[in-house]
Amino acid sequence: MEEFRRSFIRLCKEGGFEPQETVLKQLHELRDDPGGRGRLDFSTLNLSVESSDILGRLLQNDIHFTDILLSDCMLSEEGVKLLLHGLCSNSVVKRLDLKGNNLRAVGAEALGKLLRQNKSIRSLTLEWNNLGMWEDSFSLFCEGLGSNHFLQQLDLRNNQINHQGAGELAVALNRNSSLQDLDLRWNNIGLLGSRSLLNSLHNNKTMGKLELSGNNIPSDILKAIEQAIEHNHERQSTQKENRNRTQILSKEVSNLKEEKTKQFLDLMEAIDKQREEFHRSSRTSAVRVGHLQEVLDERKSAVNSLRAKLQMTEASLALSEQKVQDLGELLSHAKQENFNLKERQAKDLKQEKEETASIETKLLREMACANEKNLNLQSKVEELERKCKSQQDRLFELKQELTNTSTELKLRAIQAEERLDAEKKRFKQTLEDSDNLRQKEVDHMARHVEESERSLQERIQRLEATRIALEEELSRVKAACVAERSRAEEEVMKAKNLARLEEQQKVSHLEEKLRQAIQSRDDAHNSGLLQKQELGDAKAKNHQLTLEIEGLKHRLHALEQDLAGKDREAMAQVNKVRMELEEQIGHLQAERTAQEGLKETIAALQRQLKAQTSSHRESVLDKESEIASLLEKLRLKDADIQRMREEEAQRTSFLHNAILSYVHSSPVGLSSPRK
Repeated sequence: MEEFRRSFIRLCKEGGFEPQETVLKQLHELRDDPGGRGRLDFSTLNLSVESSDILGRLLQNDIHFTDILLSDCMLSEEGVKLLLHGLCSNSVVKRLDLKGNNLRAVGAEALGKLLRQNKSIRSLTLEWNNLGMWEDSFSLFCEGLGSNHFLQQLDLRNNQINHQGAGELAVALNRNSSLQDLDLRWNNIGLLGSRSLLNSLHNNKTMGKLELSGNNIPSDILKAIEQAIEHNHERQSTQKENRNRTQILSKEVSNLKEEKTKQFLDLMEAIDKQREEFHRSSRTSAVRVGHLQEVLDERKSAVNSLRAKLQMTEASLALSEQKVQDLGELLSHAKQENFNLKERQAKDLKQEKEETASIETKLLREMACANEKNLNLQSKVEELERKCKSQQDRLFELKQELTNTSTELKLRAIQAEERLDAEKKRFKQTLEDSDNLRQKEVDHMARHVEESERSLQERIQRLEATRIALEEELSRVKAACVAERSRAEEEVMKAKNLARLEEQQKVSHLEEKLRQAIQSRDDAHNSGLLQKQELGDAKAKNHQLTLEIEGLKHRLHALEQDLAGKDREAMAQVNKVRMELEEQIGHLQAERTAQEGLKETIAALQRQLKAQTSSHRESVLDKESEIASLLEKLRLKDADIQRMREEEAQRTSFLHNAILSYVHSSPVGLSSPRK
């Protein structure tokens, strides 16, 4: 605050004039006030043009003040223009109060420029000004309001806004998408301006509060505006609920996808571990084969030495032959045992391969089913959102039609009743006048009076017949309105019940699908555990087999061949898994293209909805034209009744003049003054 004060004094000195004392005093008080941080309050101070210019230049790049209060400052047109020009580039101010400054044409244009350029102001108070007196300037202000998408609160009380200014505001509200609170109390909006504001609320979906008291607006239009604002509240609440539901469902779907991907990664890791174990076993077996070959070479050298010794001794030859026979029998038994072990190993390997292949196929099928379920859930959620939106639009249109018809019928009934009452009073007055005249008439004027009474009675009967016809028309219109209202209410109740039933069914269906997905996830987890157990058993078996291979010398060559075959089979399995994964990727890409096609169909449906709304608007316009024709007929009937009244008044005046002239010309009238 002190820096702001110093810069204000410096700019005043550079401009060649003394700083305003009241401004300096207010800045000093704001500096000492700890609760005034972020607020610049110059309310009730008479700011000069120079002070306004310097304040605008200082606020152009200021980052400390968020609230600027300039109410009742008696700002001039030039001062307001300079001050608001500086605020156009400010990016910190949230609230601006210009109450009671008698802003006129230049101020309205400057405010329009401010609303077009500033992106930080959220609340603007313009109470007790004269913005609506100049239509061209106020239209520029409304253009700035329409292009602004950041302002949330606007106070335009007591600004002399007429129905044309209200029309400009309605056009701005059709374009604006951020304003939530608008105060238009104590202006001159009237019937036409209120209708234009009501029509703008059909397009504006963000307005949450609109004050219109003190504007000579009919109560039915005020009720319609309140209903439109309530509909905006309901639509915003439903949109929030739908967003929350979609977020929850998307989170659940993402969790399921993550779990499936984790399971798939775990399977791939298990396959990689099996592959590594196969490589390790092959390496260890090769090392062991090398050791066995060395041992065999050593034993061959020992056998050669024994043969040399056997040549020297014949007796030892006989013994050695017997030993050789025994060794041959042992070798045959060992060969049989090796053959049996090979068969067992081949059977075990085949079983393991089949089990792994079946498990992999099951997991892949489960993955495909889960993906399909997720896509179905997404499509159903989108259908639910579309149906909710269409039903809400239909309900709003029905409510509007009901309110419009009911208000028009009420107005017609009230007007007809008022006319009938006025006609009855006038007829009573005419009858009383005729009775008074009859008492003063002479005997020889009885015939003329009777003829006049007959003509009056005939006209009264005609007017009563017209009144009865009007009452019958009113009763018919009221009955039709009641029937239409009951039908509309029944349709609304049916639509609400159907929407509730559909939502309940869809929610139960989604819950069942979620349960199935959770069960499938648990099954996949259990199958993974079983695979891990089987892998542990296979490892134990492999360990036993390696121990048996070390005890058997003559199985080396066969085991090498078996290991080579196992490597080939493992590579083939890996290739199969890769091919299957590529096929799944192709399926997923095809599903993505199908989703794009669904999006295109959704866009086409949205176009159809727009066309239906346009046709509905055309039908509403046709109804309005019919209503206008009915009003024109009523106006013609009123003109006929008024003409008949004027004719009757002329005739009664003629009768009255004739009677007076007769009375004055009669001898009784001449003798009366002598008495």
